[in-house]
Amino acid sequence: MRGRPRGNIPPVTGQHDPRTRSEASGADLEVARQVFLQAYGGADFAAERTERPFGYRLRSVGADAMSFTATRYDARMAGETESADAYRVTWTSEGGGVLDVGREEVELAPGAPVVFPTGRPFRFDLADVRQNVVQFDRRFLEGMAAELHGTQPGALEFEHAVRPRVEDIRAWNLQVQDAARIVLGSGPVSELAFAETSRATALAFLRTFPHRVRTPDVAVPQAATGRVRGAIEFIHAQAHTPITTTDVAEHVGLSMRGLQQAFQRQIGTAPNAVLRGVRLDRVRDELRRGRPGDTTVAAVAVRWGFAHLGRFSAAYAQRFGEYPRDTLHS
Repeated sequence: MRGRPRGNIPPVTGQHDPRTRSEASGADLEVARQVFLQAYGGADFAAERTERPFGYRLRSVGADAMSFTATRYDARMAGETESADAYRVTWTSEGGGVLDVGREEVELAPGAPVVFPTGRPFRFDLADVRQNVVQFDRRFLEGMAAELHGTQPGALEFEHAVRPRVEDIRAWNLQVQDAARIVLGSGPVSELAFAETSRATALAFLRTFPHRVRTPDVAVPQAATGRVRGAIEFIHAQAHTPITTTDVAEHVGLSMRGLQQAFQRQIGTAPNAVLRGVRLDRVRDELRRGRPGDTTVAAVAVRWGFAHLGRFSAAYAQRFGEYPRDTLHS
């Protein structure tokens, strides 16, 4: 969750457990409001007592790709939030309320999973809830969606007001139960086991909840034909993975020299320049979606393969006419 405090799960000799956990609880209404405001981000969180004696608890366990969160909140909470850096699905075992108040309103009721509205802020009004949330990192889930649908990665738009089919919810619930044994278990978990669990849960999420992928337009020069066009389309589709121009050449059945000559002949540039340009474009897209304080230029640059930040910043400024920090703060 955004801004969640992190604590280490006890290490196990000889293996690295990727999970971290955070937990907060108490009976102070204002402290609870601040805890949930920090955990979910947003604005105008208002807390109001109900007939129940007040108490709260928030417990989150997971890693960067996926985390599980369980909350208890014996009061009313209303406000505005936005899942800018993650995709989330939630359900309650007790209590409920309304998500996306005043727009595409969805009733949150026990046992009915609902995806948080995506791509914009939304308002909520909940009371006396026992609530669960599964959260996926934005870039991780978009990469999984690209693999599932055979497209290049792009922002996902979930139809949160459309209820999934009963059989799909059943399959989702079974996967969550299996994943919970890994994520929430007290025994050691390897990075590989957690990664496979995250992938399986992400695929179940994508197969359960209606959505579409907003893929960016693939900019293929008009002069590009045949294998050069295929190479550029492959670069766009796989730029989020650690491919090199050698991989591109192998994909289209050319030698490296043949690929370079074909690129120079048809579009007048080198294949590594095209790959670098596509990744710079993806950095720009991510910085535009990010928020200062939650997103750093360095983290986004490294994710897209730019390890030398000075050279990255210069290349970015040359391509877009502004420095990456200016994009983020705009």
